Amino acid sequence: IRWPAQLEVGPDGIGNSPAYVKHIMEESMEALINHFKIVTQGFRVPAGEVYQAVESPRGELGHYVVSNGSNRPYRVHIRGPSFVNLQLVPTMIVGKLVADVIACVASLDPVMGDADR
Repeated sequence: IRWPAQLEVGPDGIGNSPAYVKHIMEESMEALINHFKIVTQGFRVPAGEVYQAVESPRGELGHYVVSNGSNRPYRVHIRGPSFVNLQLVPTMIVGKLVADVIACVASLDPVMGDADR
């Protein structure tokens, strides 16, 4: 239903004449069917692959998607920033004491749920 609703004044003097309400319902049903088809069937994207990186609070977050032209992706991989950041630890701890390793890892602020993938 459009807002603000453009209601006609019917013979009853109220702005909800049955003819106009029927018209609004038909429009709403068409829109609902269209949205339902998009949600259930999805939409087709061209075949190919793409990598997109965005900046997140802990570093670069990357998404790699491969499409075979259907309505579902062939492959999706999410590259989290914590896994990449933890690869710095061997370089950071060279020449440090064992007690300093904890501080080095904590300074990267890793999310282990992201890093163990």
